[in-house]
Amino acid sequence: MSVAFTKEGDAEAVAADLPDRPISTHPNLVTASGLAQLDAELATARTAYDAAQAGGGISADRTAMARATRDLRYWSSRRASAQLIEAADCDQVRFGCTVTFERADGTSATYRITGEDEADPAAGRIAYIAPAARALLGKSVGDTAVIAGGEIEIVSIG
Repeated sequence: MSVAFTKEGDAEAVAADLPDRPISTHPNLVTASGLAQLDAELATARTAYDAAQAGGGISADRTAMARATRDLRYWSSRRASAQLIEAADCDQVRFGCTVTFERADGTSATYRITGEDEADPAAGRIAYIAPAARALLGKSVGDTAVIAGGEIEIVSIG
């Protein structure tokens, strides 16, 4: 079909109908740094929304406005539902604690147990709902757990 017979706005209209970002059904537990991260993301979303409105809003760029509106809804919801969990004594693995464990082959790994939005395994942060975190929660130094089919031993908690 020739381009002459298509509506130019069709692609723009489809792009403007962005689905909402999925919101977890789990409690939105956050550490103090996670709460600061949520505040920063919310501020960024507000800035993007304001910029999209200032740029002429829907008539100028529907996709920018749709993206900004979607992100603002998501981060507003996540901030409103955030439950700050204060740092606790880390005699056992708890939310907010950093745990180091050793595998049977002698390699070790260190992770901090955090909220979902602040989790970044490559940076050493895993969400409290992740299978590895669930296997570690409540354990003490010297305890063992099974992670990814292998046994590990907890060597330190901080």
